[in-house]
Amino acid sequence: MTEQEIIQKIALIDGILAVRRKNNRLAAYNSGRKKHKKQLAFHRCKKRNRWVFGGNRSGKTECGAVEAVWLARGIHPWRKNRKDVFGWVVSLSQQVQRDVAQSKILYYLPPEWIVDITMLSGRKDSPAGGVIDQIKIKNVFGGISTIGFKSCDQGREKFQGSSLDFVWFDEEPPKDVYEECVMRVMDKRGDIFGTMTPLKGTTFIYNEIYLNRRKNPEVWCEFMSWEDNPYLSKKEIKLLESTLDERALDSRRYGKFSQGEGLVYPEFDPSVHVIPPFPVPAEWQDTISIDPGLNNPLSTHWYAVDWDGNIYVVAEHFAAGKDVDYHSRCIKDICGAIGWKSRPDGRYAALIDSAASQRTLASSKSVAELFCDNGILVNTKVNKDVFAGICRVKEYLKKGNGRPDIYIFDTCVNLIDEFLTYSWASGDSPRKVDDHCMDELRYYVMSRPRPAEKHNFSPVSADKARRIRRLKNARRTEH
Repeated sequence: MTEQEIIQKIALIDGILAVRRKNNRLAAYNSGRKKHKKQLAFHRCKKRNRWVFGGNRSGKTECGAVEAVWLARGIHPWRKNRKDVFGWVVSLSQQVQRDVAQSKILYYLPPEWIVDITMLSGRKDSPAGGVIDQIKIKNVFGGISTIGFKSCDQGREKFQGSSLDFVWFDEEPPKDVYEECVMRVMDKRGDIFGTMTPLKGTTFIYNEIYLNRRKNPEVWCEFMSWEDNPYLSKKEIKLLESTLDERALDSRRYGKFSQGEGLVYPEFDPSVHVIPPFPVPAEWQDTISIDPGLNNPLSTHWYAVDWDGNIYVVAEHFAAGKDVDYHSRCIKDICGAIGWKSRPDGRYAALIDSAASQRTLASSKSVAELFCDNGILVNTKVNKDVFAGICRVKEYLKKGNGRPDIYIFDTCVNLIDEFLTYSWASGDSPRKVDDHCMDELRYYVMSRPRPAEKHNFSPVSADKARRIRRLKNARRTEH
């Protein structure tokens, strides 16, 4: 075979492969030199409730469409495949279904895999122009899989009865539809997955999925932005930027929940302000702050300040329906566990809401006095100016402004949750709900914490300090 014949044969093979790729776009998905890493992270995740919060053009819808086709065909690269798969694709309306999710499914579904199509409107020989009810697909394990299409505007009743292997939500559904679909996948231990641009604010998806308030171990989510899409050019990104205001950019570019107008602390960013715990030097330890509650939760946090004036929230106690004796024991137990320094008299110093100094008819002693009796010396002289306190916290949250920052250990889950949901009511007043951590945080920052002092010990002094610590630890062990 001559060199020219070899070149011609290679060109012929390239042409055949190009035709195959065109007819089977699924085979070309994330298979070239460029790969969408967050799409692959979504597909590789083994959790049963997965969500992508993505901006427009970030590649989120492709995730859902490819996942649905892989599952129905029985060719998922990273999950256990089944035959006779039955799944739903749920859109907001039939028109949105036709234009978005249905279009993507047809794009990634080779015609030779399709056994039959049932139409709600339009012709099955031209399904893209109509509204599809179901697509029957050949499954590689034998049998026929079904992808059914549903729209949220049909109402919850239309989602009853079926037992499903998967549900793909293209955009955020109403809560009752979501809950009904969760029930539909229970029998088969099926999957829920969603791809959405979060434009509705802090809805149930924000709480159920992003915050995962129920601590569901099967929940997983990821944010997907324009920059994550390797197929979107910088020129196109710049053009899209020019058409949106700053608030719209958060949702449509970064996939962030559009909540900035209502949140008290939109500056709070868990990726910046939340950190893993580490051993806190004794000289950084500052004080404890308490927002008291009996039926309502009592919130307590331990605050440290480093040599540069950065605040660290290093521990948390949060409980409702308990008395002062219980809270005092918990506070002292945490102090012992983290090596928190006590006063010379053995008690621990803390700030507390001034309302704790008031006595009630039900008790001869105030809450502050009860804490003192239990070894927690509380200071009720705190500055409760809400607006000034919020401004001070905001100063700590802003990076790069020359002021100290604030960092929160990721074990302080209630404080983190309140940061993410603390919102304005009317005027300059925050909503008086789920704000116990926020209150005692303000008490602390309004106390004007100072940077820790650096001590340059001589070798003799350092050895003496070590011996004293060992002696104290030995005495604690004996008791």
